Amino acid sequence: MSDVVKAVGLSALPEPRSRKRAPRGLLVAAGLCALLVLMPLAFTVYRAVTFGWDDAIELIFRPLVGELLINTLSITVSATLVAGVVGTAAAWFIERTRLPGRRLWAALTVAPLAMPAFITSYAWVSLSLDLQDFAGALLVISTAYFPLVYLPVAAALRGMDPALEESARSLGCGRVGVFVRVVLPQLRPALFGGMLLVALGVLSEFGAFTLLRFRTFTTQIYAEYRTSFDSSGASVFACILIAMCLFCLALEMRVRGGARYERVDRGVRRAALRYELGAWRWAVVAAFVVLAIVTLGVPIGMIGFWLTQSGAAAITPAEVSPELLIESTLSSIGYGCAAAVVTTLACVPLAFLLVRFPSRIATTFERIVFLAQGLPSLVVALAIVSLAVHALRPLYQSAELLVVAYAILFLPLALVSVRAAFTQAQPRLEETARSLGLSWRETVRRVLLPLAGPGLGAGATMVFISVVTELNSTLLLSPSGTRTLATQVWIDTSTLAFAAAAPYAALLVGISLAASVALFTLLGRSAVAGRAADLKVGLQAGLQAGSPPDE
Repeated sequence: MSDVVKAVGLSALPEPRSRKRAPRGLLVAAGLCALLVLMPLAFTVYRAVTFGWDDAIELIFRPLVGELLINTLSITVSATLVAGVVGTAAAWFIERTRLPGRRLWAALTVAPLAMPAFITSYAWVSLSLDLQDFAGALLVISTAYFPLVYLPVAAALRGMDPALEESARSLGCGRVGVFVRVVLPQLRPALFGGMLLVALGVLSEFGAFTLLRFRTFTTQIYAEYRTSFDSSGASVFACILIAMCLFCLALEMRVRGGARYERVDRGVRRAALRYELGAWRWAVVAAFVVLAIVTLGVPIGMIGFWLTQSGAAAITPAEVSPELLIESTLSSIGYGCAAAVVTTLACVPLAFLLVRFPSRIATTFERIVFLAQGLPSLVVALAIVSLAVHALRPLYQSAELLVVAYAILFLPLALVSVRAAFTQAQPRLEETARSLGLSWRETVRRVLLPLAGPGLGAGATMVFISVVTELNSTLLLSPSGTRTLATQVWIDTSTLAFAAAAPYAALLVGISLAASVALFTLLGRSAVAGRAADLKVGLQAGLQAGSPPDE
């Protein structure tokens, strides 16, 4: 059959690979990775069940719970819709119009991802205490999370074939009609995926809401824990929050649907259309200027303002200790590096299993790991605290336990990059290296790591950025006396010591921006490595066929 296929000129189609059985040790290591994520979820449910039905019902039906539910739902729905509209509009003008300076606006639109939400809230609250309400929370959360919608929508617009748009225009549809009836349906997976990330981020947000004095389930969970030091009541609220996150996941899958959006023809993909803005050009530019000022100008400007003020100029006088500043910086960097290494190494077995030995078991493990993306970090931290107190007392308030919590929270981030890195490392290259007499250690060093190394580094860098800016689990799990940049900003801002918090906030933003630049560099190298792998495979195939490869 394969000879017949090759005879009719279809040899370019990949032949199905026979499924090889995964080594037992690899399955066990991948299973432990999935079990690590399931552990805090299962313990949270267990603590909620042991709280007692009567006490749980009395707790749930308190008037406070109604207020928390309304606040949480209203801010989640509102911020998700605003982020969806702003992110989609920004992506459309940057990718599909002749916007002056669009590369600059693209960079400024992505930059807020390096600015933690609680830093943004610190800047706006220090500007005016009148923003400590729903309007202030909506402003801060929307401007902090809208790039999560912009990035996937911009990528979808960039890769969209303009043939359908041209056909619609030829049939009499205007620009608005083409966007609503042709472009928007094709953006549905990217748009709803980005809005899902925003909704999950809002549900798990804690630091920004605390500084804004806006009560949600996350702030109440922390208050319950700090008041009684008994996690049972907090676990009941945590289960409600987990149910809301799972509902968002299910709703996104339902709304997105099962339609497929890839091309089915073999024509050459042409560059996307770019529309002239005409008289609206400078109005759109002005809108991007306002967006940049709101998302970056105010936070950076307020940090700079408070850096120039003395301790007496702050609302609550406080002097900045250079020793504490250095200690906090080193703690943040140290925990970030340790968690990046541990998290990346922890997901390597699962990523290798998914790429080299795909199966239902591997897919199940992957989906379990991605549950961590829908678990609020405060809930995970609370479960780990309870587990350490009841079963792992020697690890309570230890640096090792904090690093494990980071690994659980950010395994999905690392898994995406590590899996992509192993996908780029073609098995044929490894097999060729082994056939030439290289040991498996030499094959890993000379073939696998050069190809997968940039992807592994990108995953580790993403984890590092997330850990440095993480607040919730650090507050609950950090060893006694340990301060990080994030926790110090939160402590000083909670007491309205804005000038004291400014140096920590400036260093935190600087480290995050520097790590983001490193991430983009590694992603670029990863793409080059992938193209190099494709070229090597093509050369190998050409040599095996006895003909020179195509240029």
